[in-house]
Amino acid sequence: MSFVAITDTSGNLPNERIRKADLKVIAFPYFINGKEYTCLDTDSFCGDAFYAQIKDGMKVTTSQISPQQYADFFEPFLKEGKDIVFVCMSSGISGSCNSARIGAQMCLEQYSDRRIEVVDTLGASLGEGLVALEAARLRDQGLDAGEAAGKLRDLVRRMFNVFTVDDLMHLRRGGRLSNVAAIVGMVLNIKPLLKGNEEGKIVSFAKVRGRKKAIEALAERYDKLVVDPETQTVGIAQAGCREDAAYLEELLRRKRPPREILTVEYEPVTGSHVGPGALALFFASHDQVRSEN
Repeated sequence: MSFVAITDTSGNLPNERIRKADLKVIAFPYFINGKEYTCLDTDSFCGDAFYAQIKDGMKVTTSQISPQQYADFFEPFLKEGKDIVFVCMSSGISGSCNSARIGAQMCLEQYSDRRIEVVDTLGASLGEGLVALEAARLRDQGLDAGEAAGKLRDLVRRMFNVFTVDDLMHLRRGGRLSNVAAIVGMVLNIKPLLKGNEEGKIVSFAKVRGRKKAIEALAERYDKLVVDPETQTVGIAQAGCREDAAYLEELLRRKRPPREILTVEYEPVTGSHVGPGALALFFASHDQVRSEN
């Protein structure tokens, strides 16, 4: 094994994918009524109940992973003589990527002969998880940590993260939306289209009337921007809207079907920020796609 591939729970990967890829995962915490939880076992997470409770007013808060927690997680692998590639949530929406870099530097002061590559995915959910799966594939091909990190950063530039939500309140409350002034008309059933930009920040770039039109608009971006879909695993994440995810899958298969569609439920941390009804699409395009609308 040329390096250990690590990601965090915001990558939203199913247990079986994590096991098969031999990924190591560090958990983000979330809090309900002051009690701390983590969600390493996504198979046992009941998204329908969780998002229904949020609709009913349940408040969920989150916090980032500290540098020391990262250092403690990394250290056993370094002690075994292994390098690390850590694939993390976007620095544009969380300070955890910077915490990971600090934790890595703390470790390297002791393990100076080892290497830790922190790859900022500029995304979350499967926009991060698909990059983590690619890290595992590159490891299995025998690339070293530096070589793999270079290829992963190229993939990050090409990974389009696009989504719609039912209610912008959740993104606004958590400070995750960068251009709040661009959003108007939610009470008129105007649905926003949002994306991760070149800095990994969430921005609104279009508005459509109605939920069905919003889903179709996601598929239209895919048809327009996807590159070599027959070679890709395309990701869909949904927050308590399985039927909408199934409709989006159907649309993707009509014109330019991908090799595989991986559909997941938003895990609690990223899900609490996008809110019930969020529907997201992740696929690889060209290297300027983050500036596309």
